[in-house]
Amino acid sequence: MTSLSEIQDRERSALVDDLRALTSEQWRSPTLCDTWDVEDVVAHLGAASMLSTWGWIRSIVGARFDSDVHNRRRLEEFRGATPAATLERFAETGPIGLPSRESPAGLGELVVHAEDIRRPLGIRHEPDAEGLLAVARFFAAKDFAVNSRSLVKGLRLIATDADFRSGSGPEVGGPLLSLVMAMAGRPAVLDDLSGDGVPVLSRRTAGVR
Repeated sequence: MTSLSEIQDRERSALVDDLRALTSEQWRSPTLCDTWDVEDVVAHLGAASMLSTWGWIRSIVGARFDSDVHNRRRLEEFRGATPAATLERFAETGPIGLPSRESPAGLGELVVHAEDIRRPLGIRHEPDAEGLLAVARFFAAKDFAVNSRSLVKGLRLIATDADFRSGSGPEVGGPLLSLVMAMAGRPAVLDDLSGDGVPVLSRRTAGVR
């Protein structure tokens, strides 16, 4: 069985390969991640990979528990002088290790933010199936970096392309990657989904940043 940290390494390498082909204009393109452009998201991922659990605690306490301040400080700390420099720094990082290198949380952070970048740019990528399934199960079971479990509470999630079933209630069905992105609060993927639970999920994600 491939470890989740090894899957992270492969997914990071695949994202780096996609990003090497971007134009300067594309680096400034909007993403699915609030007001961040492509370089912002890459710098955020790179910064996350450099933080230990205690480093994260010190950072969030120093930001007075304001996650926006924490994220912006770490993002700016990681960013290079140019998008190309930021990308090279990101290419040399290791797995995101919060709360541990083998937790699905770090892989989920990478998978979601990679899709935040790729989807608006029209870049298609199929994440590692085993890793994506681990992320989906984690998101459905826990509120960690995102309130994923709360977003889908009382809903029945069914993947149409993987062996994933979770919860009970009104049904939400669709590709596993779209279900993962929906659990991460990305309303842009709701058109990929079907079922009588989609309007409920739409209302819940409307205010998610």
